[in-house]
Amino acid sequence: MKKRMLTILSVVALLAIMIGWYFVFQQQQAKSSGSKELTYAKEETAILAGGCFWCMEPPFEELKGVKSVISGYTGGDVENPTYNQVSAETTGHREAVLITFDPTVISYKQLLDVYWRQIDPTDPNGQFVDQGESYTTAIFYTNDDQKQIAEQSKQDLADRGIFDDKIVTPLIESGPFYEAEAYHQDYYLKSEKKYKFYRAASGRDEFIDRYWNDQPKLDLPKYDKLTDAQKKAKLTDIQYKVTQEDGTEPAFDNPYHDLKADGIYVDLISGEPLFSSKDKYDSKTGWPSFSQPLEPGNIIEKSDFALGMKRMEVRSRHGNAHLGHVFNDGPEPTGLRYCMNSAALQFIAKEDLEKEGYGQYLSEFK
Repeated sequence: MKKRMLTILSVVALLAIMIGWYFVFQQQQAKSSGSKELTYAKEETAILAGGCFWCMEPPFEELKGVKSVISGYTGGDVENPTYNQVSAETTGHREAVLITFDPTVISYKQLLDVYWRQIDPTDPNGQFVDQGESYTTAIFYTNDDQKQIAEQSKQDLADRGIFDDKIVTPLIESGPFYEAEAYHQDYYLKSEKKYKFYRAASGRDEFIDRYWNDQPKLDLPKYDKLTDAQKKAKLTDIQYKVTQEDGTEPAFDNPYHDLKADGIYVDLISGEPLFSSKDKYDSKTGWPSFSQPLEPGNIIEKSDFALGMKRMEVRSRHGNAHLGHVFNDGPEPTGLRYCMNSAALQFIAKEDLEKEGYGQYLSEFK
C-alpha cells in the first residue's frame, strides 16, 4: 500500500512539475506581428525582387539609414499567398524584399546601386540556381519619382557595358506586399549554417565576383564591424561577457535599471538605435525594461533553449550583440517586456542627440 501511495505521489508531483514548466514556457513566449499584407509609406520604401529573398536581406540590412528589410511576395494576384503557393508558380508573385529607409541618410538611388550588384539583371527566367517566375528580378516603384530614378539607374547600368546581354529587369508599379512566413525573415541570421550552404551552392557569389570585383566600390554609410580583438580592447569584462558570451549582468547592480532621464539607448558596439526612454518602465526586475523597440528593424529575436525552456533572445542586428530577452508579461499596449542588460547599451541623453548624430530622434521628446 505504501509503495503504491508513493508511486501515486510521484506521478502527481511529476505532473505538477510538467504543468508548471508548461505555464513558464507559455510566459516566455513573445508575441508575433499577425499581419500578412503590409502597409508602407511610399516615399521611404523600396520594393526589390532579386531571386531568393534570403540573399537579398544581408546587403541592405548592413546599411545605415535602412530601418528594416522584410521578405515577402508581391506582383501577383493571389491574396495572402503561402511560400508553397508562390514557389509552385501559380500566383504570379515574386519573392521580394520591402526596404524601409531614411532618405536623409541613404537615397533610393544608392539602394538601387546596391541592388544591381546582388543580381543577374540579364536573366529573364530566374536567378542563378533558382529558376521560375517567382525568382525573376523586378523593381517595384512606389511613386513617379522612384520610377524616374529607377529608369535612369537601369540606363546607367546598361551604358557602363558591364554585361554583354541586355538588361531585362522590369520596372513595375508596386501593389500589395505580403510578408513571408516568420522562418524566412532574417534566415541568414537564424539559420546561419543552412543559409551559408545554400548561398555557396547557388552560384550568386561567383557571378557577383566575376562582374563586380574590378568595378569601383560603392561609398555607402555602413555600421562598423569590429574584430574580436577590437571588441576585447573596447569593452569591459562584463560588457564582453554579456554581449559576446550571452551573459547576464547582476540585477539592480547596473547603471540603467533605474535611470529616468530622457534619451535613447543604442547598441554599445555598433551605435544602432534600439530603445527610447519613453518606452522604459520599472519592471521590478533590476534590469532596464522597455515595452517596445525604438527601431524594430535593429532588433533580432532568436529562440534560446539555454535554461531548458524556450525563451526569445534579443540581439542587435548590426552589432550582433546579445542584449537580453523579450517576455510577454509587459504593460499594454504591447504586452511585451524587453528585459535588457545595461552592459550592452549606451545611453544618449536628449540634450546630446544632435551632437552624437541622432538628431532625428529629438521629435520623440517634444
